[in-house]
Amino acid sequence: MEEITEYHAGLMAELDAVAEESSLDVKEAFFERMANRLEMEGEIVTSDWVDFSDRNSGKPVRIDAIGGDPRESEGVLSVIVSDFHPDATPVKINAADAKKSFGSLINFVAASRRAAFRSDLMEGSSEAGAASLITSAWSSVTKVKLILITNAIYSARTDAVLAGKIADVPVTYNVWDLSRFHRFETSGHAREKIIVNFRDDFGEALPALAASRSGDRLDSYLIVMGGTQLAKIYDKWGARLLESNVRSFLQARGAVNRGIRDTIKDEPEMFFSYNNGLSATADEVEVVRSENGMQIVRATNLQIVNGGQTTASLHAALSASPETLDNVHVQLKLTVVPDEVSEEIVPFISKYANSQNKVSAADFFSNHPFHMRMEEFSRRVLAPAAEGTNKETKWFYERARGQYLVERAKKSPAERRRFDIENPKSQYFVKTDLAKVEMSFRMQPDTVSKGAQKNFGTFAQTIGSEWSRSDSKFDETWFKRLVAKLIVFRHLEKVVPKQPWYPGGYRANIITYTIAKVVSDTHEAEKLLDLDSVWRTQSVPRALNDTLLMAAEVATTVITAPEAGVNNITEWGKKQACWAAIERAVVEYGDDFKDCVVAPEEARTTQRDDRRNTSMDAEIAAQQNVIAIGAPFWSRLRDWGRANRKFSPTEDGILRTCSLLPGRIPSGRQSVIAEQIMLRAREEGYVDEADSPRIKISAISRPH
Repeated sequence: MEEITEYHAGLMAELDAVAEESSLDVKEAFFERMANRLEMEGEIVTSDWVDFSDRNSGKPVRIDAIGGDPRESEGVLSVIVSDFHPDATPVKINAADAKKSFGSLINFVAASRRAAFRSDLMEGSSEAGAASLITSAWSSVTKVKLILITNAIYSARTDAVLAGKIADVPVTYNVWDLSRFHRFETSGHAREKIIVNFRDDFGEALPALAASRSGDRLDSYLIVMGGTQLAKIYDKWGARLLESNVRSFLQARGAVNRGIRDTIKDEPEMFFSYNNGLSATADEVEVVRSENGMQIVRATNLQIVNGGQTTASLHAALSASPETLDNVHVQLKLTVVPDEVSEEIVPFISKYANSQNKVSAADFFSNHPFHMRMEEFSRRVLAPAAEGTNKETKWFYERARGQYLVERAKKSPAERRRFDIENPKSQYFVKTDLAKVEMSFRMQPDTVSKGAQKNFGTFAQTIGSEWSRSDSKFDETWFKRLVAKLIVFRHLEKVVPKQPWYPGGYRANIITYTIAKVVSDTHEAEKLLDLDSVWRTQSVPRALNDTLLMAAEVATTVITAPEAGVNNITEWGKKQACWAAIERAVVEYGDDFKDCVVAPEEARTTQRDDRRNTSMDAEIAAQQNVIAIGAPFWSRLRDWGRANRKFSPTEDGILRTCSLLPGRIPSGRQSVIAEQIMLRAREEGYVDEADSPRIKISAISRPH
């Protein structure tokens, strides 16, 4: 409970600071922060703020947000109510409180289907847009998902619980309370673990064949699963059943594959023969043995790591032609991966299972070299002291969920204070933040507006493809300019709501379109934004601020005036036509524009200089490390290499120089090579007599 109280205190302080800096209401600041977590988790596709409460026909109606168009999320209509409490200490709510909030939410959904209710709503308002979206998409809705977001502590546990029906459409409800958000941010286990009871809840246990032997590192099973059973499991948990990288890949590609769909429809009995099947993981399984052989009764935290398109296609058939699924069977490879090693192992299972895709988001998991490199930069590169301070800081990139809070929690109180100064929470960012900012500067604001998961899927494919061609451009300068982009993005988040033309909503759309517009106009002028000056000052210069706000006002005008036939402003912001209209719009920048751009050659010169300085720093650090390791180590390593014929004559000469320390000092370049030799030797099995025992997991990291 002490951890929850501390987390709540930090959250409230953060929200107060955001509200003060940006002139947002604290309630809206709370919603934005927490809805972002729901997007990251895949609970919702996007989060469009509505903030509407009223009475209709004597009943309370309320909606705080809508989670995107059901037609783009497999027929799931997600509607959200946000219950924020300003108390200094966490309050508690119970099932009756949640039922009251959900009741008002259901009333809004039901009322939205009535023309009389919609006609009473203010034209162009966010609530009118939400009601219009609900009624226009209703024929495609297969499930209504009610979500309660709160900073209270909820006394019960609910996750995808069936709550009845609206016009024969099933309704489920889900509560995200303070404890659950805390779990999400510290360990990544925010969701109530998906526990699938195949026998009791989905018809029958799964006949299985053991694919591993006693004593193997992991238990594996081969299973044949019925199409109806798999579709119903997916119907309950949706995209949460998909491991996060597969979910991102599907968001980028589109969930239903035509070939799979046609096989289900026309030749269901051939599905098993034609389809590659699924790969899945679970924390643990319950296995029983009977006269009929081995059966899996239950799986905890079931996650599909390959076969997301197959699963989504079967789910689509559950509504369109459920009778065809009776003849569909799917092969399933299930690997039991204990929770404590899942972060290490599941990404490799996902990567190799998805290896038929040349470039996919599934290749872009947390352990991808791109993310590892960004993390390394974020722990090492010091940002210049901002104006009014004399302390260099770092921008903390959270490659794997929970790193920031876990790393902070391991420290003593004094160390924690130093950590907070060096890694301020305002300079913490995650993968979806990186993707949102980078894709805005890559002039894809319509993609950014579609939500964190879809945007990350596109980002992963883009960066993954570029990395596979050459990773050299993703250097320290790239990282510094990424931070500069973050500074610009977060600056706009603060200043846009303060402008007299701000419409009181659509902030996220306005910001991504503003950045894309300025970048586009800069390219049109054959210039580049001066991101290096933003990095050097750790702030947005006045000229750039004024330039951005000029573009923001024009972007706002276009965003809030959709083209004919589009009634929902938020949905308009997700269309390429919106970006085309803003790109065509003329912005009168004035003299400020030339003060915030540079010629491409000047930017390239800065990058070359930065690379040269970085190389010098690396050589100095390597030389210091080689000297600190000492001559005896290098002599032993050289002897091992000569005995095993591991090193070239040049490498042997460098090791000889190192072994003559301190009489001879290797150069910086020689020291870098010496470190590389040492790492390669250890990978090939060299263990020095002075080394601590090492554990090498080769079975998981081997290339396929």
